[in-house]
Amino acid sequence: MAKTALITGASRGIGRELALRLADEGNNIVVNYLFEDEDYAGAVAEIEKKGVKAIAIKADVSKFGEVEAMMKQTVETFGSIDILVNNAGITRDGLLARMKEEDFDAVINVNLKSVFNCCRHAVPYMMKQRSGCIINMASVVGLCGQGGQTNYSASKAGMIGFTKSLAKEIGSRNITVNAVAPGFVETPMTDAMPQKAREEILGSIPLRRGGSVDDIADAVAFLASEAASYITGHVLSVNGGMYM
Repeated sequence: MAKTALITGASRGIGRELALRLADEGNNIVVNYLFEDEDYAGAVAEIEKKGVKAIAIKADVSKFGEVEAMMKQTVETFGSIDILVNNAGITRDGLLARMKEEDFDAVINVNLKSVFNCCRHAVPYMMKQRSGCIINMASVVGLCGQGGQTNYSASKAGMIGFTKSLAKEIGSRNITVNAVAPGFVETPMTDAMPQKAREEILGSIPLRRGGSVDDIADAVAFLASEAASYITGHVLSVNGGMYM
């Protein structure tokens, strides 16, 4: 019987690639999205070409009630929720001395409170079925910090603490909880950076290159697989040695 994977923020970007990779592993997929202009229908069609089932569910993951309804719809559709990937996230970068309160609150709500919301409503289903896998998408800056990103770094560091604590709470129910902490990942956004800034970042990475979306997807697919069934409470750094 196929497992069901729900990926938040999965209609585009890294989230979409994670959904496609988990579909390659034979999982049915729930694509969470928020805005109508997102290509959620295209994501579903692309996933279904891989021979699995997929649905898209609109939900603001920072809203407790909307997440509750999303988890209920997932279980009603597929019968279970086996893999939860908390991927949705935003940035509102700026120096602390100039940061607006709403920019701090927005990042914490979308990046961190969403993890509470999703786990709070998925875990009871996983506990009842006595199995599950939760993967939280953290960041290298949650481990080492980054100037101009106090809000983002705090949200990702909080996610890491949440991961370790929840892993201790629910491990006895055969549920694993891990985090992936990407470093500098090559995306259209990073491609647009000034050349000097790119060179400085790449020069600080022992492997002397940025990571690919596939590198991140490989890590998530591994943690979601049976090969990682004895790994929990772990932060898997995928950063080329950028921070050790």
